[in-house]
Amino acid sequence: MELRMNPHSANPEAYKAMLGLEQFIQNSGLDRKLYEWIKLRASQINNCSFCIDMHAKDLLSMGESAEKIMLLTAWREVPHFTPEERSALELTECVTKLSEAGVPREVYERVREHYDEKAFVDLIMAINTINSWNRIGVSTGLYPGALSFK
Repeated sequence: MELRMNPHSANPEAYKAMLGLEQFIQNSGLDRKLYEWIKLRASQINNCSFCIDMHAKDLLSMGESAEKIMLLTAWREVPHFTPEERSALELTECVTKLSEAGVPREVYERVREHYDEKAFVDLIMAINTINSWNRIGVSTGLYPGALSFK
């Protein structure tokens, strides 16, 4: 592993813009734990080791079990996730892999069973935000412990 650059110090204005997106999500009313599940699942798909490490630790600190965290990649196969979490995770996978199949109508409808229009947009913004962080992390070579700040 080799850190190519510290994206924060290389371009503080870009980092500030990303923090603005984070602030929007934090103020949106989206459940914080659900947002961490979204962040962890998208990070797994995108192979962003820095973010996987960060968000797994964040979930542990929020009281989630190690077992549930380890089973996230198989969320469809285990009873550990609520229907609301399942719909958000399915949406996360569709949006993260958008070029594969888009967001099928049935996925949209499953999500809307649990979330109103505003919350749906909040979920999309949350998924977009972590996907952007993942792309920054992977492109700049971030890995767990590469930076001294969180």
